[in-house]
Amino acid sequence: MKTAIVTGANSGIGKETANSLAMNGYRIVMICRNQEKAEAARQDIIDDTGNDQIDILICDLSSMKQVKATAEKIRDSYTEIDRLVNNAGILPDGNRRETDEGLELTFAVNHMAYFLLTKELMPILEKTPSSRIINVASDAHRYGTFNPENLQLSRGYSTSKAYGNSKLFNIMFTWQLAKEIEEKDITAFCLHPGVVNTNFAADSDSWFAKLFNLGRFFMRSPEKGAETTVYLCLEKEIEHLSGQYFRDKSPVKPSAPAQSDDDCRHLWELSEELVNDVLN
Repeated sequence: MKTAIVTGANSGIGKETANSLAMNGYRIVMICRNQEKAEAARQDIIDDTGNDQIDILICDLSSMKQVKATAEKIRDSYTEIDRLVNNAGILPDGNRRETDEGLELTFAVNHMAYFLLTKELMPILEKTPSSRIINVASDAHRYGTFNPENLQLSRGYSTSKAYGNSKLFNIMFTWQLAKEIEEKDITAFCLHPGVVNTNFAADSDSWFAKLFNLGRFFMRSPEKGAETTVYLCLEKEIEHLSGQYFRDKSPVKPSAPAQSDDDCRHLWELSEELVNDVLN
């Protein structure tokens, strides 16, 4: 039985992704923040698919220490990871907030958790034939910028900037990751799911969130939003497209910073430095 790790799997795109993969016979490892919500989602998936091979790991993805500990649990419990889906993301309230580890909150959850979880699970991914890493990004990255001197928006912070930057970093990370693993039997992809009607931004009072919430009537369903993620998990013979950014199941060009080899490598190096600073 193939195994898929899905972060943020208790609702929205993550839950639909987990459901679709369970329907296709995957063992699912749900990484969620809330035990009660995770248990309810797990039961929904079992009821819908008849697949009871659904495990839960509780982790606050804003904490790099918890991400590392969760990765250790996975390495101890599973011998193969066929698909790693970095899906969980947040849009916090309007004021800039830092985690207990000193990272800006949006940056921590939306980028650093992707980066660290992937790095920590690499030993199992390397041992699994034709494994794939799928990073859920967004076309909001086109409003993002890469400024190594202001990576976490200690100056000029806004919710929309923080979110746009984090989604840009998802794509830059994928681009560099594909280079790091190009000699291995692993591929990496990222995607825009569309503007999806989930509980994303429901608890935020920023103007960006309010604008997002006003448009819910016109948004895609979570099922539709998960289609490209599921495509990248299941579609055969797309290995040659590793590192690419997808929209509606097709590769598209991201913004210029996401195509800069130098910038993508620099972000990787800065992320490694931050991980070392936090964990050591």
